[in-house]
Amino acid sequence: MAKPKITHAINGAPLLALEGIRRAYGQGEAETVVLHGADLVLNAGEAVAIVGPSGSGKSTLLHVAGLLDRPNAGTVRVEGNDVAALHDDALAALRNTTCGFVYQFHHLLREFTALENVMMPALIARTLTPHAMHERAKYLLDSVGLAARATHYPSQLSGGEQQRVAIARALMNKPKLLLADEPTGNLDPHTADDVADMLFELLEKEQLAMLIVTHNSALAKRCHRTLTMHDGRLQK
Repeated sequence: MAKPKITHAINGAPLLALEGIRRAYGQGEAETVVLHGADLVLNAGEAVAIVGPSGSGKSTLLHVAGLLDRPNAGTVRVEGNDVAALHDDALAALRNTTCGFVYQFHHLLREFTALENVMMPALIARTLTPHAMHERAKYLLDSVGLAARATHYPSQLSGGEQQRVAIARALMNKPKLLLADEPTGNLDPHTADDVADMLFELLEKEQLAMLIVTHNSALAKRCHRTLTMHDGRLQK
C-alpha cells in the first residue's frame, strides 16, 4: 500500500513542532527526567512511528504532543502557534478539535453501544447538532467495517472490533492529528494487521497526520519515518 501524501499548512508551518522538550517528574533528589530536550516536526498527512524500549519516554512524548501534558521546558507549536500561553480550558478546546487518541486498550464505556461510544467526543465538545453527530458516527462505524454492530455493546464485540470502535471514536471530531499508543499491542497478529490496514486507509481518507508509538516493526515500516527514543531524545 502506498504511503499517504505529505502536505503542509497554508502558512508553511508544520502541523506539529516540538522543540527542546524537557519533562521531569518529582523534585530535588527525587526528580526523574523523562525527556531531555526532544525535538520533532510532523507535517500534515505524515505518519511517524516512535520506537524504543519500554520506559524510554515514548508515551510521555505522545502526551506532550497531544496537549495532554505540559513540558517543563521547550516549545510546542501547532500549525506554527506556540500553545504555552493557552490556559487549560483553551488548551483542552484546541486538543479536542486537533487531536484524536487511540490506546493499546480501547477504554470503551461498557454501558454504551458502539455508536454511542463513537459519538462521545462530539457530545463533550458540543460542536455538532444531534443529527450531524449521529450521521458522523454512523459514517465512521461504516468506515471501520462495523455498521452492522452499531447497537452492540463492548462486551458483545471482539477485541479487534472494540479497537476499531476506539479508532472511529478518535476520529469523531475530525482531528488533524491521530496519536496512537501501541494501537495493535493487545491484538493477535492477524487482527493487528487488519487494524493497521484500516489505520492507514483512514489516514488518507480523513487527511490525517499520525504519530504512533509501537513495538510492531511491520507497522513502523509503513510510516514515512521511524524515530527511536533514546535517553529522552528522538533519533533518526
